[in-house]
Amino acid sequence: MLERSKKFETWIRENFFSKLKKEICYHNLEHTLFIVEKSKELGEEEGLGEEELEDMFYAAWLHDTGYKDGEADGHEMRGAENAQVYLTELGLPQSRIDRVKGAILATKVPQSPRSNFEAVLCDADMYHLSSEQFLDHTLRLKKERENLGMEAIPEIEWLKSSLDFTKTHHYKTAFGKGVLQEKKEENIRLLAEKIEQMEKEGKKAEKKNKKGSARGVETMFRITSTNHLELSALADNKANIMISVNSIIISIVVTVLIRKLEEFPNYTVPAILLISTCLGAMVFAILATRPKVTKGVVTKEDIAKKQGNLLYFGNFHQMSLKDYTDGVNSMMEDSEYLYGTMTRDIYNLGKVLAVKYKLLRKSYNVFMFGFIISVLSFLIATLFFDPVQY
Repeated sequence: MLERSKKFETWIRENFFSKLKKEICYHNLEHTLFIVEKSKELGEEEGLGEEELEDMFYAAWLHDTGYKDGEADGHEMRGAENAQVYLTELGLPQSRIDRVKGAILATKVPQSPRSNFEAVLCDADMYHLSSEQFLDHTLRLKKERENLGMEAIPEIEWLKSSLDFTKTHHYKTAFGKGVLQEKKEENIRLLAEKIEQMEKEGKKAEKKNKKGSARGVETMFRITSTNHLELSALADNKANIMISVNSIIISIVVTVLIRKLEEFPNYTVPAILLISTCLGAMVFAILATRPKVTKGVVTKEDIAKKQGNLLYFGNFHQMSLKDYTDGVNSMMEDSEYLYGTMTRDIYNLGKVLAVKYKLLRKSYNVFMFGFIISVLSFLIATLFFDPVQY
């Protein structure tokens, strides 16, 4: 028996080395050695005879040989076929071969052993559910599936499915029910705790990401609004400068030059050009700073449609405090409405700025070109036209 078992073991080891894909990291030689060891332990605990222990040895070595191509479906049947080939060549009688084949086929999930012999192999195949390396075993099985091209599953989802499987599994032998079940229950508790911890960590990370994302959005809105307001203030300052400068020029022209036109009529056209330039530049500058009058009311229908902008005073100054408060509360409770309002507010600020800077540009262009023309006309009037003396 010993010589026959050694010969058989050598065959199977060579089979693993030569035919097993490297991607198979769970149903490999290490796993098989584990099952061989545990099936012997369980067989002795269940009182199997010497011949049965030898057959259990063969069954344990052969039970996953059908996995050599990485195909899980039907691997028990392929393992039973391998048992027929190897054990026939080994010289075992067909009755013993059938017993080994029956045990291999019984390991198919859901397990359905018809004898204590088959139950021993079934419990040995699920021994890892009660071992201290349970988590390592299940994660290696996950990696093997992914190595073989199956769809990747998030670790927490895989652990949940492993927990469900472990809860529904039942050991078949007396030793499994009395000893292994208790250890398996401990693994179930530890796995449930790990899943709970992972879920908490996931929620914290999700909350942190949401918080970080929300903070980033708020920062973006704040910076954009601030930039628009600063640009608006800058435009108003430029317009005020233009208004002040042209007011001074017009004051000087009106108080000094107009009274001298009788003595220097050749300056009449240049004076008109200069006054017209200053007036034009002032008009555009004043238009750039002129406030726009709005109705000052956002209706309940607008709020219900998430269209009202309650962030700009011009849209709510005619509303009652209650209506305004209700509208703001609705907006704060709905992030989509709030961010939409802020977006519209920034957009409208941009539209106002576009008009403001367009008018301001016209004011500066009128002043620049008109002032140049006016100065040139004064030079021409001085150099080429003599004043008429009365």
